[in-house]
Amino acid sequence: MVKLYDREMSRVEVAAHAGALSQFAGVRLMTLGDGVERGVRMLEFRTGSGLRFTVLVDRAMDIAEVEHRGRAIGWHSPTGFRHPGLHDPEGEDGFAWARSFSGFLSTCGLDHILSPQEVSTESYNYPGRKTARQPLHGRVGAIPAQLSGYGEVWHGDCCTLWAEGIIRQATVFGENLALYRRIEADVGGDEIRLSDRVVNEGFLQTPHMMFYHINIGHPVLEEGARYLAPVRDVIWAAHEARYQAQGVGYQNVPAPSNGFAEQVWQHEMAANAAGEVPVALVNDRIGLGIEITTRKDQMPCAFQWQYYQSGAYVMGIEPSTHHVLGNQAARDRGEMIWLGPQELRQYHSKFKVLDGSAEIAASEAAIRAIAAQPSDDFPTPSGQFPPLGGR
Repeated sequence: MVKLYDREMSRVEVAAHAGALSQFAGVRLMTLGDGVERGVRMLEFRTGSGLRFTVLVDRAMDIAEVEHRGRAIGWHSPTGFRHPGLHDPEGEDGFAWARSFSGFLSTCGLDHILSPQEVSTESYNYPGRKTARQPLHGRVGAIPAQLSGYGEVWHGDCCTLWAEGIIRQATVFGENLALYRRIEADVGGDEIRLSDRVVNEGFLQTPHMMFYHINIGHPVLEEGARYLAPVRDVIWAAHEARYQAQGVGYQNVPAPSNGFAEQVWQHEMAANAAGEVPVALVNDRIGLGIEITTRKDQMPCAFQWQYYQSGAYVMGIEPSTHHVLGNQAARDRGEMIWLGPQELRQYHSKFKVLDGSAEIAASEAAIRAIAAQPSDDFPTPSGQFPPLGGR
């Protein structure tokens, strides 16, 4: 059954109350028409519960806006949702990625994540190029998708909204990686489901790295909001020498401030019996939160990004295939994922809106049942990066 407006309804009952499902819920394709966003195709999802989100077809099918009952959850930066034709991934010594960085979900990869770095390309067997300069967080986020389809599908009295596309990161004398992405949400539901499949569609051994830059803004993010996670160990903090001086720890959110220097953590997370890792940001004042769930066997590492600067106020929850040490370290430690011809990796994630104090409490209890996070807001990082097996 579909739950709409506090009532359980069958497919026939939904149909009887309107000429089309689009009165309550649906997916529609539109094109942005002004400024740096001009020409970007966007899918708008409305579930009928108050959940609305948009998907940037021409930017890796990343999720742009997320809101619930008019309350924003996803973050917008000053850059806008820049058209990929205006993006230069190689610019500014590899840091031009930041000129197109905005939205709830920014996918990073497919063969590189984290800081710009020069790495070997010997696996591609091209004598003319021994190394390649990789830009910040890779190239996939600015690649338009080939839209395979979108719409609604009924299974009995339940209805799912969906979209699928293919994002291909390829070059001659290098990688040929395809990201097959499917996004779903149930009519009447408050959850977004993301299913990704990354395939090496070439015939050369190819490195693969990936992480999700999930960016949460105001009003979920405000002074007093809380970060909840099954943190077993705080491994690393980029800002270890200054984070107490800034007065900002890992779990309690301050108000925006001027002159804030970004902080990045890596946490070692525990998983529940199903192998899932739920992480949440919650705002008790307004009774709103977002819970992100990934699989430990797919994305074993977890970063937390804090940028509480006025005018760019954001927290990032960032599940990853690799440690924050980066591309070369993954190779040196034997932890790089090497995809042979037609080999693939799959990733499954859920983004659930927590609406009200009861849902926040239930999420917090489930997370704490997995592992009790450190009570100290300024834990000393252990520096112990667990080996990543099964590569």
